[in-house]
Amino acid sequence: MKIVAICGVGVGTSGILKVNAERALARLGIEADVSASDVGSLEVSAADAQIILTSPELVDKIPPTWADIVVIDNYVDHAEIERKLLDALG
Repeated sequence: MKIVAICGVGVGTSGILKVNAERALARLGIEADVSASDVGSLEVSAADAQIILTSPELVDKIPPTWADIVVIDNYVDHAEIERKLLDALG
């Protein structure tokens, strides 16, 4: 499974979200390749992704995709990330 965490530049907040998503997945016992990307590179970086993690501000900037788009309101809220990943994997 491939998950892409995005932010505007692909370094800061997407990196934080990537690490916290990896921790949530480890707690859930789910293996996935999690990467960080900027929204401008998303069409390439998430071409084969099953899930895209993003903030509410970037949802409308995501190009058409088959991936589930998961909006995370608080990048450091581990419970929110875990719950929303579980919902997406459903």
